[in-house]
Amino acid sequence: MRNLITDIDGVRVGHAQDRALASGTTAIVFDKAAVAAVDVRGGGPGTRETELLDPAMTVETVEAIVLSGGSAFGLDAAAGAQAWLVEQGRGFAIGSARVPIVPTAIVFDLLNGGDKRWGRFPPYRDLGYAAASNAAKGFALGSAGAGLGATTVNLKGGLGSASERLSSGIMVGALVIVNACGSVTVGDGPHFWAAPFEIGNEFGGRGFPSAMPRDALAPRIKGGAGENTTIALVATDAALNPGQARRLAMMAQTGLARAIYPVHTPLDGDVVFAAATGAKPLADPVRGLAEIGAIAANVLARAVARAVYEAEALPFPGALPAWRDKFGREPVSTD
Repeated sequence: MRNLITDIDGVRVGHAQDRALASGTTAIVFDKAAVAAVDVRGGGPGTRETELLDPAMTVETVEAIVLSGGSAFGLDAAAGAQAWLVEQGRGFAIGSARVPIVPTAIVFDLLNGGDKRWGRFPPYRDLGYAAASNAAKGFALGSAGAGLGATTVNLKGGLGSASERLSSGIMVGALVIVNACGSVTVGDGPHFWAAPFEIGNEFGGRGFPSAMPRDALAPRIKGGAGENTTIALVATDAALNPGQARRLAMMAQTGLARAIYPVHTPLDGDVVFAAATGAKPLADPVRGLAEIGAIAANVLARAVARAVYEAEALPFPGALPAWRDKFGREPVSTD
């Protein structure tokens, strides 16, 4: 196990980024169409095809999920991923036509110092195509893909992932882009809000501070409306229907509340997708789903901390420092 969302069979992840642009795209591709749902808690989301994920809608499965930088421009990344999927013969069949269903969410990274003078058309369609075509079991964390340009209020944000196997053998994984209005760390120190959920030393093993800093609970807020969000996917190899997948997404949002302070503000987007590959039936649909959702929240909290822990600062004047710049740590390869 890599401690990545791709520990789930049938799930692959690909990145594409432009370092001069300081932005990128990440595609999560399912080997077979997966049941999916979404839950939105922030006040400023940017999404595509999320209405289709309502359990009352006709189409129940998706081919991929795309997470992208670029704010609303980044929604073009879905078209690139669709183009690649069509080339593979993938998509919802309507007569002789194939329409890949690719729900998408974006983060705002337009003011991070990168060169956004892209001309007539933004580059995200091409980035989406490249990300989908790059999808594999191993992928980079931190300042990669859609996490390249992400920030928090006090440190460089990024892309994180984590996984866990339940006692039943069911796998749960998460992938997150942390571009939060708030902070992932407690005060100005190295400790993560998600510390109680850490497994091993996956984000430094620092635990909680011995004494809570006096100003730790004073909300620190980055930017204005539309400039922040955290977007994520939690996935499982359990067999879930669309309604169960929706409940999984709702439960997983708790992981953001465990790892970011403040969260779900009017200044955030906070979109969590859930996907189920359907390989393993639940012995007890109610208790089984409750257990999967509880662990998914833990896994998502861990992924949030890993996103900041693995990030590298952007090479621009005035850029926020990375966690390791302040507290010292070399990145870990996950290939």
